[in-house]
Amino acid sequence: MKRPLKLYWFYIRVLGGFAWRRFTPTVKGLENIPKAGPLILAANHLAVIDDAVIPLTFPRMVHYMAKEEYFTGKGIRGAFKKFFFTSAGTFPVNRSGGGKSADALLHAKEILERGEVFGIHPEGTRSPDGKLYRGHTGAARLALQTGVSILPVGLIGTNDAQPIGQVMPKKVHVEIRYGKPIEVEKVENPTHEQVRELTGLMMKKIAELTDQEYVDEYAQVVKKRMKEEREAQLAAAVASDSAPEAAPKGN
Repeated sequence: MKRPLKLYWFYIRVLGGFAWRRFTPTVKGLENIPKAGPLILAANHLAVIDDAVIPLTFPRMVHYMAKEEYFTGKGIRGAFKKFFFTSAGTFPVNRSGGGKSADALLHAKEILERGEVFGIHPEGTRSPDGKLYRGHTGAARLALQTGVSILPVGLIGTNDAQPIGQVMPKKVHVEIRYGKPIEVEKVENPTHEQVRELTGLMMKKIAELTDQEYVDEYAQVVKKRMKEEREAQLAAAVASDSAPEAAPKGN
């Protein structure tokens, strides 16, 4: 995978000015950001705009994963979308589960080996209700394998600026809080227990920054259950509307 084009800071200067006026972000903890060296940035995930809000205040280039579909579109529109995301330092990840995300994590490791910053949302998807959900283990495993520190980040208000289903963000104040780095000692072959323990610590630190209610369940599972419940309610309502009315009883 080719190293992304250096248009990142151009986007930050041009598009960032518009975003700054719209979100008027408050920042806390800038002193906690290492000025150089590899770093894993781990943030909660409330809205699509999360990956655009953090770079407004983060003094270093951040490389993010994005769903594979952004890079596989057809025609001129698909080509432009691929160019934009690639030049902004983003790279594709297959989110279908299993070991299909291995290539993306390998690329993330290469980013860290260059001494750069890799950003990730451990929840794996946006929170469906504003709560903080159980973290996936990819970030922790990567940190243990490389010995790279994790910087916990808390985003507040981005779900108010861009609720699920809304394309254009509203003019809403947001806040970004950077915690103290979690120092990680390199482990050649980390055990499941080590990876899960570090993931739990990482999510705890994010929760301390955001004051979100923590749910020890994957957000994807909750989203699927909520969808099934909505579909069941809709089916019940349709069945109720289509049921024949009972004939009135005679005297």
